[in-house]
Amino acid sequence: MADTTALVLCAHGTADPRGQQTVLDLADAVRQQRPTTTVAVAYVDVQEPSVDEVVESLVTQGFSVIVVPLLLSGGYHVQVDIARAVAPHPGRASATAALGPHPDLGELLLTRLREAGAAPDAGVVVAAAGSSRPDASRDVEEVTDVVRQGWAGPVVTGYGSAAAPDVPTAVAQLREQGAREVAIAAYLLGQGHFHTRLEAAGADLVTAPLGADPVVVRRILDRAETPHPA
Repeated sequence: MADTTALVLCAHGTADPRGQQTVLDLADAVRQQRPTTTVAVAYVDVQEPSVDEVVESLVTQGFSVIVVPLLLSGGYHVQVDIARAVAPHPGRASATAALGPHPDLGELLLTRLREAGAAPDAGVVVAAAGSSRPDASRDVEEVTDVVRQGWAGPVVTGYGSAAAPDVPTAVAQLREQGAREVAIAAYLLGQGHFHTRLEAAGADLVTAPLGADPVVVRRILDRAETPHPA
Protein backbone atom coordinates (compact mmCIF):
# COMPACT_ATOMS: atom_id res chain seq x y z
CA MET A 1 0.00 0.00 0.00
CA ALA A 2 1.24 3.48 -0.86
CA ASP A 3 1.98 6.27 1.60
CA THR A 4 -1.23 8.01 0.53
CA THR A 5 -3.30 5.10 1.84
CA ALA A 6 -4.99 5.37 5.21
CA LEU A 7 -6.15 2.24 6.96
CA VAL A 8 -9.11 2.67 9.32
CA LEU A 9 -9.61 -0.09 11.86
CA CYS A 10 -13.27 0.10 12.81
CA ALA A 11 -14.31 -1.57 16.07
CA HIS A 12 -17.71 -1.84 17.71
CA GLY A 13 -16.66 0.13 20.78
CA THR A 14 -16.83 -0.76 24.47
CA ALA A 15 -16.86 0.92 27.85
CA ASP A 16 -14.43 -1.68 29.19
CA PRO A 17 -10.87 -0.26 29.32
CA ARG A 18 -9.45 -3.72 28.63
CA GLY A 19 -11.45 -4.02 25.42
CA GLN A 20 -10.47 -0.48 24.45
CA GLN A 21 -6.82 -1.40 24.91
CA THR A 22 -7.18 -4.44 22.65
CA VAL A 23 -8.19 -2.19 19.77
CA LEU A 24 -5.25 0.14 20.42
CA ASP A 25 -2.90 -2.83 20.61
CA LEU A 26 -4.17 -4.13 17.28
CA ALA A 27 -3.65 -0.71 15.71
CA ASP A 28 -0.10 -0.56 17.06
CA ALA A 29 0.65 -4.05 15.72
CA VAL A 30 -0.62 -3.07 12.27
CA ARG A 31 1.52 0.10 12.33
CA GLN A 32 4.57 -2.00 13.07
CA GLN A 33 3.82 -4.17 10.05
CA ARG A 34 2.91 -1.24 7.77
CA PRO A 35 5.10 1.66 8.97
CA THR A 36 4.49 3.83 5.89
CA THR A 37 0.70 3.52 6.09
CA THR A 38 -1.45 5.88 8.15
CA VAL A 39 -3.48 3.77 10.59
CA ALA A 40 -6.50 5.24 12.38
CA VAL A 41 -9.09 3.80 14.76
CA ALA A 42 -12.84 4.39 14.56
CA TYR A 43 -16.00 2.97 16.11
CA VAL A 44 -19.62 2.24 15.23
CA ASP A 45 -21.01 2.50 18.78
CA VAL A 46 -20.16 3.47 22.39
CA GLN A 47 -16.84 5.20 21.62
CA GLU A 48 -15.67 8.10 19.50
CA PRO A 49 -14.60 9.01 16.88
CA SER A 50 -17.25 7.52 14.63
CA VAL A 51 -16.25 5.77 11.44
CA ASP A 52 -18.13 8.39 9.41
CA GLU A 53 -16.07 11.20 10.93
CA VAL A 54 -12.74 9.44 10.50
CA VAL A 55 -13.35 8.48 6.87
CA GLU A 56 -14.56 11.99 6.00
CA SER A 57 -11.52 13.58 7.66
CA LEU A 58 -8.99 11.32 5.96
CA VAL A 59 -10.55 11.69 2.51
CA THR A 60 -10.54 15.47 2.96
CA GLN A 61 -6.82 15.26 3.76
CA GLY A 62 -6.25 13.49 0.43
CA PHE A 63 -5.90 9.90 1.58
CA SER A 64 -7.25 6.83 -0.15
CA VAL A 65 -9.10 5.11 2.68
CA ILE A 66 -9.61 1.41 3.39
CA VAL A 67 -11.85 0.53 6.32
CA VAL A 68 -11.22 -2.86 7.91
CA PRO A 69 -13.95 -3.91 10.36
CA LEU A 70 -12.54 -5.18 13.66
CA LEU A 71 -15.53 -7.49 13.70
CA LEU A 72 -15.42 -11.26 13.45
CA SER A 73 -18.59 -11.71 11.38
CA GLY A 74 -20.64 -9.78 8.86
CA GLY A 75 -23.84 -8.14 10.00
CA TYR A 76 -25.50 -4.76 10.44
CA HIS A 77 -22.38 -2.84 11.43
CA VAL A 78 -20.48 -4.07 8.38
CA GLN A 79 -23.35 -3.95 5.91
CA VAL A 80 -24.93 -0.69 7.05
CA ASP A 81 -22.79 1.46 9.39
CA ILE A 82 -19.44 0.96 7.70
CA ALA A 83 -20.90 0.77 4.20
CA ARG A 84 -22.68 4.07 4.83
CA ALA A 85 -19.43 5.70 5.96
CA VAL A 86 -17.61 4.94 2.71
CA ALA A 87 -20.55 5.38 0.31
CA PRO A 88 -20.19 9.18 -0.10
CA HIS A 89 -16.61 8.75 -1.31
CA PRO A 90 -16.62 6.46 -4.36
CA GLY A 91 -13.12 5.82 -5.61
CA ARG A 92 -11.65 7.36 -2.47
CA ALA A 93 -12.89 5.06 0.29
CA SER A 94 -13.75 1.38 0.45
CA ALA A 95 -14.48 -1.22 3.11
CA THR A 96 -13.40 -4.81 3.41
CA ALA A 97 -15.32 -7.77 4.72
CA ALA A 98 -15.24 -8.70 8.41
CA LEU A 99 -12.21 -10.56 9.77
CA GLY A 100 -14.06 -13.87 9.74
CA PRO A 101 -14.92 -16.47 8.93
CA HIS A 102 -11.49 -18.02 8.46
CA PRO A 103 -9.96 -21.35 9.52
CA ASP A 104 -7.15 -19.56 11.37
CA LEU A 105 -9.69 -18.01 13.73
CA GLY A 106 -11.11 -21.44 14.50
CA GLU A 107 -7.62 -22.73 15.18
CA LEU A 108 -7.02 -19.78 17.51
CA LEU A 109 -10.15 -20.73 19.45
CA LEU A 110 -8.74 -24.23 19.83
CA THR A 111 -5.52 -22.72 21.15
CA ARG A 112 -7.47 -20.64 23.67
CA LEU A 113 -9.33 -23.75 24.87
CA ARG A 114 -6.09 -25.61 25.47
CA GLU A 115 -4.55 -22.57 27.19
CA ALA A 116 -7.56 -22.44 29.53
CA GLY A 117 -7.10 -26.09 30.47
CA ALA A 118 -10.29 -27.49 28.96
CA ALA A 119 -10.47 -31.27 29.08
CA PRO A 120 -10.09 -32.81 25.60
CA ASP A 121 -13.57 -34.33 25.81
CA ALA A 122 -15.26 -31.24 27.28
CA GLY A 123 -18.34 -29.90 25.62
CA VAL A 124 -17.60 -26.56 23.97
CA VAL A 125 -19.81 -23.58 23.25
CA VAL A 126 -18.36 -21.24 20.65
CA ALA A 127 -19.79 -17.98 21.96
CA ALA A 128 -20.27 -15.09 19.54
CA ALA A 129 -21.83 -11.67 20.07
CA GLY A 130 -24.73 -12.46 17.72
CA SER A 131 -26.59 -10.67 14.97
CA SER A 132 -30.14 -10.66 13.64
CA ARG A 133 -28.73 -11.17 10.14
CA PRO A 134 -28.59 -14.83 9.05
CA ASP A 135 -25.37 -14.39 7.09
CA ALA A 136 -23.59 -13.34 10.29
CA SER A 137 -24.71 -16.54 11.99
CA ARG A 138 -23.48 -18.52 9.01
CA ASP A 139 -20.08 -16.90 9.43
CA VAL A 140 -19.96 -18.02 13.06
CA GLU A 141 -21.11 -21.55 12.21
CA GLU A 142 -18.29 -21.83 9.68
CA VAL A 143 -15.73 -21.12 12.40
CA THR A 144 -17.55 -23.46 14.79
CA ASP A 145 -17.08 -26.22 12.21
CA VAL A 146 -13.32 -25.68 12.36
CA VAL A 147 -13.40 -26.04 16.15
CA ARG A 148 -15.61 -29.12 15.86
CA GLN A 149 -13.13 -30.80 13.53
CA GLY A 150 -10.27 -30.19 15.95
CA TRP A 151 -11.98 -31.08 19.23
CA ALA A 152 -12.85 -34.49 20.67
CA GLY A 153 -15.92 -33.37 22.62
CA PRO A 154 -19.22 -31.98 21.31
CA VAL A 155 -19.11 -28.42 19.97
CA VAL A 156 -22.10 -26.10 19.55
CA THR A 157 -22.65 -22.39 18.96
CA GLY A 158 -24.21 -19.88 21.35
CA TYR A 159 -24.90 -16.17 20.98
CA GLY A 160 -24.85 -13.16 23.25
CA SER A 161 -27.83 -11.52 21.59
CA ALA A 162 -30.13 -11.45 18.56
CA ALA A 163 -29.57 -15.08 17.47
CA ALA A 164 -30.39 -18.45 19.01
CA PRO A 165 -29.51 -20.35 21.07
CA ASP A 166 -28.16 -17.95 23.66
CA VAL A 167 -25.02 -19.04 25.47
CA PRO A 168 -26.65 -20.21 28.75
CA THR A 169 -29.08 -22.35 26.74
CA ALA A 170 -26.24 -23.88 24.73
CA VAL A 171 -24.34 -24.67 27.96
CA ALA A 172 -27.43 -26.29 29.47
CA GLN A 173 -28.01 -28.37 26.33
CA LEU A 174 -24.48 -29.79 26.50
CA ARG A 175 -24.98 -30.72 30.15
CA GLU A 176 -28.28 -32.40 29.32
CA GLN A 177 -26.45 -34.41 26.66
CA GLY A 178 -24.05 -35.71 29.31
CA ALA A 179 -21.04 -33.38 29.07
CA ARG A 180 -19.14 -33.61 32.36
CA GLU A 181 -17.30 -30.37 31.65
CA VAL A 182 -18.46 -27.44 29.54
CA ALA A 183 -16.09 -24.78 28.25
CA ILE A 184 -17.00 -21.55 26.51
CA ALA A 185 -14.70 -20.55 23.66
CA ALA A 186 -15.11 -16.78 23.51
CA TYR A 187 -15.31 -15.81 19.85
CA LEU A 188 -14.79 -12.18 20.75
CA LEU A 189 -11.91 -9.81 20.11
CA GLY A 190 -11.71 -8.22 23.53
CA GLN A 191 -13.08 -7.85 27.03
CA GLY A 192 -16.39 -6.07 27.34
CA HIS A 193 -20.10 -6.52 27.95
CA PHE A 194 -20.46 -9.85 26.16
CA HIS A 195 -17.36 -11.46 27.62
CA THR A 196 -18.39 -10.43 31.14
CA ARG A 197 -21.77 -12.09 30.65
CA LEU A 198 -20.10 -15.36 29.66
CA GLU A 199 -18.78 -15.76 33.19
CA ALA A 200 -22.37 -16.17 34.41
CA ALA A 201 -23.50 -18.56 31.67
CA GLY A 202 -23.02 -21.72 33.72
CA ALA A 203 -19.88 -23.17 32.11
CA ASP A 204 -16.89 -24.59 33.97
CA LEU A 205 -14.48 -22.24 32.23
CA VAL A 206 -14.43 -19.38 29.77
CA THR A 207 -11.50 -18.72 27.47
CA ALA A 208 -9.81 -15.37 27.04
CA PRO A 209 -10.89 -13.33 24.01
CA LEU A 210 -8.83 -13.56 20.84
CA GLY A 211 -7.17 -10.24 21.67
CA ALA A 212 -4.30 -8.72 19.70
CA ASP A 213 -3.00 -12.14 18.72
CA PRO A 214 -0.72 -12.33 15.66
CA VAL A 215 -3.43 -14.41 13.97
CA VAL A 216 -5.87 -11.50 14.28
CA VAL A 217 -3.24 -9.03 13.07
CA ARG A 218 -2.64 -11.22 10.02
CA ARG A 219 -6.36 -11.26 9.26
CA ILE A 220 -6.42 -7.45 9.37
CA LEU A 221 -3.47 -7.19 7.01
CA ASP A 222 -4.96 -9.77 4.65
CA ARG A 223 -8.20 -7.80 4.51
CA ALA A 224 -6.33 -4.55 3.94
CA GLU A 225 -4.68 -6.10 0.92
CA THR A 226 -8.12 -7.05 -0.45
CA PRO A 227 -9.91 -3.68 -0.40
CA HIS A 228 -13.26 -4.99 -1.55
CA PRO A 229 -15.59 -7.33 0.37
CA ALA A 230 -14.81 -10.99 -0.28
